[in-house]
Amino acid sequence: MKKETLRSSEAKKITLTGFWVNAALAAIKIFAGFSGKSNAMIADGVHSLSDFLTDIVVLVGFKLTEQPEDDCHNYGHGKYETLATAIISIFLAIVGFEILKASTSSIISVIRGELLPKPGMIALAAAAISIVTKELLYRYTLAVGNKINSSAVTANAWHHRSDAFSSVGTLLGIGGAIILGEKWTVLDPIASMLVSLFIFKVSFNILMPTVNELMESALSEEEKTQIENIIVKNSGIKSFHKLRTRKIGNKAAIETHILVDHSLNIKEAHNIATEIEIEFKNIFGESCIVTIHVEPTE
Repeated sequence: MKKETLRSSEAKKITLTGFWVNAALAAIKIFAGFSGKSNAMIADGVHSLSDFLTDIVVLVGFKLTEQPEDDCHNYGHGKYETLATAIISIFLAIVGFEILKASTSSIISVIRGELLPKPGMIALAAAAISIVTKELLYRYTLAVGNKINSSAVTANAWHHRSDAFSSVGTLLGIGGAIILGEKWTVLDPIASMLVSLFIFKVSFNILMPTVNELMESALSEEEKTQIENIIVKNSGIKSFHKLRTRKIGNKAAIETHILVDHSLNIKEAHNIATEIEIEFKNIFGESCIVTIHVEPTE
């Protein structure tokens, strides 16, 4: 339980850091976008605002996840973390769609002969600040996500990285429009469109593993091979069957039937099952949920 509390504390700490950084960046970029007449920067600011909102989702998700098992949730509340990850990916997709819609509208206006306003230097400066800030935040958040094995924190890290890439596209679009003149102001919405496509890709990459987990998909083939190797190397086990695995948040759940010699007494058979359980927990962590059914065999 102490380990889970520490894990939750680490997640909250990094998420709160991102929360305040995103709040500041969203305000700076939206202000710079309107002041510098840059649609790309306004879109980038909205992206940062979505990061701010997903930080709230992660914080709420971990608040629910850290609750102990109860009568209604016998396996704990780990799925709330998975749900938080799914919400983050959906937020990303919505942001990508809104950016794509706005940039397409601007490009159509240019095709019709309209001139877009030339972006100002304030928008260019905001893009540069965003790139550096969000890349550092991405690296810090990803390191924490890997350390505590949290899909929600890792997804949030990629949300930061998508914002950094978004700002790179914005920087190129704004810079090109400033340097090349009014006839090339279309580069600003083109940059926004490219950013939206990248955001869609990141959203999809985050969502698919989350959907699989919510649909009770098994652990990876590599992890299942590890489980099988632990079982077969135990000399007290003759065979095994009905191996089932899944993930519950950051926890692995493993169920299997093992066949032992029928002449063993209950204590000896139980000791074999306990040995297997300990080895599983050595690999998958103390929070791993293990269910072993012992059967006699000739």
